[in-house]
Parts: sequence; C-alpha cells; structure tokens
Amino acid sequence: MVKKATKKEIQEIREIFVKHYSDAVTELEYKNLFELLISVMLSAQCTDKRVNIITPALFKKYPTPELLALADLDEVKTFINTCSFFNNKAKNLIKMANQVMTEFNKEIPLNEKSLISLAGVGQKTANVVMIEYTGANLMAVDTHVFRVSHRLGLSDEKSAIKTEEQLTKKFKTHLHILHQAMVLFGRYICKSKKPLCESECFMVEYCKSKEAFKPA
Repeated sequence: MVKKATKKEIQEIREIFVKHYSDAVTELEYKNLFELLISVMLSAQCTDKRVNIITPALFKKYPTPELLALADLDEVKTFINTCSFFNNKAKNLIKMANQVMTEFNKEIPLNEKSLISLAGVGQKTANVVMIEYTGANLMAVDTHVFRVSHRLGLSDEKSAIKTEEQLTKKFKTHLHILHQAMVLFGRYICKSKKPLCESECFMVEYCKSKEAFKPA
C-alpha cells in the first residue's frame, strides 16, 4: 500500500509543478480545433510522436469536417495504419465528422457533454481538448498522469476516471497546468521503466513508490 501524500505535501507538489511547467502545452501538433480533436483521438494508446508523423498527410487530405465526413474508410485507414487500433479509429473519425456536420452545424463543440457524444471521444479526450484549446480547469488522466499521481501518493484509485476525480478534488485549481505538468514529468523524468530519480527528478522527496502503476 502506497503512503498517501499529506495536505502539506499536496500543496507543495502543486506549487512545484505549476512553477516548472507554467507554460507547458501539448506536444501534439495542430493548427485548429478540428486538427486538435483528431490528434487527441489518435493519441489514445499511441505516442504523440507517432501521431505527429501521421497527421500532416491526413490533415492535408481532409482539412475540414465536410471532407472527412465524405471520406472512404479504407483510404482513411491508409493514412493512420501505423497508429494503434487504426481500424476503429478510422471508423470513429468519419463518424465524428458526420456528427459535427449534422448535429453541431459544422462546428466542433466545446463543452464536455457534447464532445463526449462524438464517436471515439471519451471523457479523457474531451478534457484534453478543452484543457489545451480553452485552458479549462479540468484534469485528464493518461498513463503518465496515473503513474505520477500514484508514485507521489496523490491517488490510490485503480481507474483513470476515479484518479481524475481524486486529483481534481485535491488540487482544485490550475488543473490545466497540472495535467500538462504530470504528462511531461511522467514522459521524460518519472518514466515507467528507469525513472530519472537521481539525475533529473525534482520530486524525489515526495516520491512514495517507484512501482510502474497502470490504470485498471
């Protein structure tokens, strides 16, 4: 059982993350809300680096919801076939674009409930889009955030959604910064394997465990 962070430690962790990552943004490359949504959808269980390799050609072929809604499924698959679960993702991209056209007057909605109603968009994807595009005070939990939050004793929940609720309750504000902070910290310093504890970690004194936590 991992020891829980104290209220004092939570406040200190919050302040340190905000200080180190105040200007942090997603590493996904996009030019507009439509491209951001697609990139986040593709990034599920796929690296941002891989998504950034895939998307330029995809965006050039389908720059608008109108064109993507009319796209041939097999053709979309050829653009994203090096991405994990590309068959389902291709179907969802086309369906999402059709929903945007028919249900949302050709505009990507910018509220959680409407975003989640789109094919292939869950709570995490919706929150990431709103965090990045609007700076919304929301938390989204991917594998990096899950691992970091458990190693620092910020959460003891088994699922990403429950961990999100716990972090939101404990941190309350600056959630958009804290989300990006924990993603980048987990990706480059507090790695699943061989975390850089001795050389680069500035959270060593708050660490409760080096276990490679993964959401159930």
